[in-house]
Amino acid sequence: MEILSPAGDMLSLEAAIMGGCDAVYVGMKNFGARRYASNFTREEIIQAVKFCHIYGVKIYVTLNTVIKDSEVDEFLELVDYLYNLGVDAFIMQDFGMINLVLNMYPDMEVHASTQFNNSNLDTIKLLYDMGVKRVVLARELSLEEIKKIDIPIELEVFIHGALCISYSGNCLFSSMLGNRSGNRGECTGCCRLFYNLYKDDSIIKSGYLLSTKELNTSSRFDELLDTNISSFKIEGRMKSPEYVYFVTRFYRNIVDGNGYTEKDIEILKILFNRDFTLGNLFDDNISNVVSPNHLGLKIGKVIGISKDRIKIKLDKILYQEDGIRFLKSGKGMTVNFLYDKSLRLSNKADSICYVKNNIALDLMDDVYLTSSKHLSLELLNYSKRRVPINIYFEGRIGSRVKLVITDYKHSVTVYGREGEIATRQALTREDIRKKLCKLGDYVYEASDINIQMDEDLFVPISEINKLRRDAIERLNGERLKVERLGKKEVEFKKLDVLTTNYKSIVVSSEEDIRNSSSYDRFYTNNFSLFQKYMKDKDIYFIEKRNIFDSDIHSKSLIGEYRYPNNSISDYSFNVTNIYSVYYLHKLGFSAVTLSVELDSLAIDTLINNFYKKFLFYPNVEVVCTDKVELMLIKGNILGISLDGNYYIKDFKGRKFDVYFDSNFTHILNCEVTKVKDLGAKCNRRYNIKYLK
Repeated sequence: MEILSPAGDMLSLEAAIMGGCDAVYVGMKNFGARRYASNFTREEIIQAVKFCHIYGVKIYVTLNTVIKDSEVDEFLELVDYLYNLGVDAFIMQDFGMINLVLNMYPDMEVHASTQFNNSNLDTIKLLYDMGVKRVVLARELSLEEIKKIDIPIELEVFIHGALCISYSGNCLFSSMLGNRSGNRGECTGCCRLFYNLYKDDSIIKSGYLLSTKELNTSSRFDELLDTNISSFKIEGRMKSPEYVYFVTRFYRNIVDGNGYTEKDIEILKILFNRDFTLGNLFDDNISNVVSPNHLGLKIGKVIGISKDRIKIKLDKILYQEDGIRFLKSGKGMTVNFLYDKSLRLSNKADSICYVKNNIALDLMDDVYLTSSKHLSLELLNYSKRRVPINIYFEGRIGSRVKLVITDYKHSVTVYGREGEIATRQALTREDIRKKLCKLGDYVYEASDINIQMDEDLFVPISEINKLRRDAIERLNGERLKVERLGKKEVEFKKLDVLTTNYKSIVVSSEEDIRNSSSYDRFYTNNFSLFQKYMKDKDIYFIEKRNIFDSDIHSKSLIGEYRYPNNSISDYSFNVTNIYSVYYLHKLGFSAVTLSVELDSLAIDTLINNFYKKFLFYPNVEVVCTDKVELMLIKGNILGISLDGNYYIKDFKGRKFDVYFDSNFTHILNCEVTKVKDLGAKCNRRYNIKYLK
């Protein structure tokens, strides 16, 4: 079972490896879902691949954003570069690019990112049939659901770190409000803001209503070990190296059967903590945190306040230069000056102490430790990880000396000069052992040394040293060797696609249908209405998204990658390039709804580019006017009833309608989303979808 750790830069990558991970995931400067992490340059990724592979650690590169047509050439050039460099897998979101990469590089391992919304059996089966090696499961799946997945594909599950409140890949909040798309790695964290919840224009709840706690599965991790999960993933490419090191080591110890202590949990809280949850894996409450920020570890309480100083009674040690936060006020500070109970300057305190009141604190409060330079230095003073090797030495008089080194996967053999009869002092086994163990400049340590030799053997010590160096260099070469089949040309056949210019509308009642006589096609989530008119009208049933295992209907508007059966894919597929359209048509979708993140010019360009590349027009649909769904959230996260008019307001007074449908909470945009001047700018080779 793999421990997969995050690495936002080279320091974190080294920390992850020293902490004991089996694999790391990293991002490049472009095309990763954490654009604001440091990420890796091309020069750095060369060193990263070598560093990982010399330690026997796999390295996966996140290419998990949706790709626009104008970026395809740059994207594929980066893919080719990384492929030839020898990275172990790509983590990807874009449907078109996944298909294209799998066809171009059939020996390359592709993992479907959680941004792909891997929340149901049909999607996982589709990915397996496509050739995807692993799925990063939606964080909304329960452990019981995961156990039901009987598809022979690797399963990756998040075990620790930050959670999204919305299904990944289904969140448009940041995109619609700030023009920074979460599907493009630019999320602004709208879920971490303060909101008021209204029912029928009366406030019923206030707070950080959409902010989630931090996932921490350690208390029930033994249940995860007894499953079909292949990889345990730690979130945190924007976290510090000490965080990455400790959390990796923490779960390494658990997986290896060594458990953890209460002190370990305290360190986790200091490093990063929004309060902990077991998550949807164990049906635990993930929302309604006290603060969207790092809370830290409670270490004491304020027992006195003056204009100049704050008096604190400590339960834990506080060091100078530590960061502290006062919970109720939300105020924080770095302790530049720390005084003991006698008001003398001190570098640490463990009972009564004073700090300067330069934040104008005016209420008694609990004190939390949010950062510790002392702890960071302690954690980063880790011992170097070593790779165990077996060494076999054979020395015979009259035969060439032989040295064999194996790392349990590779084996190298080198030969030296012939052994001679010692004329003075013969070599001892201990002499040879000491020289063979001189591995300090390398990543290896000898776990077993087997020496077979004749008595009275003489070989120069310099020869043994040379044999050791030559063997180690050859072993390094074997561990760093990359073998690739190479790039294949991909052929695109013309597909039998019927293009239409329909106007479609969402309806919920017979009255809606009667009042929409000018429309060509109808969508409804009212199944009785669908059944009544399915023979007389061109009507499609709107399938619920994110249902783990459910039937689909012959004519459906589908919001995820289920087998289509002449259905139409909805805008939640995040289609932004011609390859996604092509492969969805090839899969069987009669029409493909484009992403609402595309403007009219991009729509027009996509259609024209599609024809130039494939020599036929696609049948695509665009959302012309609609209150786009910003978030789809598992369960009744806001605690609202099925009746009543609910909405939330942000600090700018923007109003977002919300409702609960007995399975999911839906949050709609505060304003109607319009693709401007569709008729004027586009060639009209598309269908238009309207909200009633």
